[in-house]
Amino acid sequence: MRTHSETSSSDGVTERLFTLGEIPGVLWTPVGAVGTRRPLVLLGHGGGRHKKDPDLVARARRLVTGHGFAVVAPDVPGHGERPVDEEYDRIARANQARIAAGAEPAPLIAAFQALVARRTVPEWRAVLDAVQALGHVGTGPVGYWGVSLGCGLGVPFVAREPRVRAAVLGLGGASASAEAAARITVPVQFWLQWDDERVPREQSLALFDALGSPDKSLHAHPGGHGEMPVREPDCTARFFARHLG
Repeated sequence: MRTHSETSSSDGVTERLFTLGEIPGVLWTPVGAVGTRRPLVLLGHGGGRHKKDPDLVARARRLVTGHGFAVVAPDVPGHGERPVDEEYDRIARANQARIAAGAEPAPLIAAFQALVARRTVPEWRAVLDAVQALGHVGTGPVGYWGVSLGCGLGVPFVAREPRVRAAVLGLGGASASAEAAARITVPVQFWLQWDDERVPREQSLALFDALGSPDKSLHAHPGGHGEMPVREPDCTARFFARHLG
């Protein structure tokens, strides 16, 4: 793990840009953090976004300043600072053409996300290894947050990663995730947009039903795929504070 830059802000957050092999990422921690078993949250960004997406940065800083967490966000293959992946790009363009011709988007999106997850799950587990080896983070409890693409990749990640103790998921469907969802037993907060134009409501509800966790809550709100309520970050922070703090 190689750090490229480190900056600290007046609100008490230190930001480190790093690479781990081919994976660019960013780590946020409290200024002056020293060795401890600090809770760590991994953020999975949405499709077409990246590790420094403004919404992601705001969510990370809220967890650091409000609760003293460490937060890490890697770039997904083909996003952010990562090069275009020719196979993924070819499939994405073919899917766009099929959707434009009238195909249902949900099954195509789900199949694509399942493909990308085969690569991101081991990558994200390696990121956890590297970050938790840092003296100012340590081996504290881990949480995961991811909606849309972050949900499609996050469900198999949470299902396979025993260090994750709580997860926030949403804006995703059961087409390719139901089997993995059934293996998730940690507390889950699930966000659903009632008028989602990309993920059919019944698919989102099916994914929520498939989650194996005995402690799961459904947060359903009116609006489209990109219209999650402004209070979501506060609700998410309280959820992680309750289960990881």
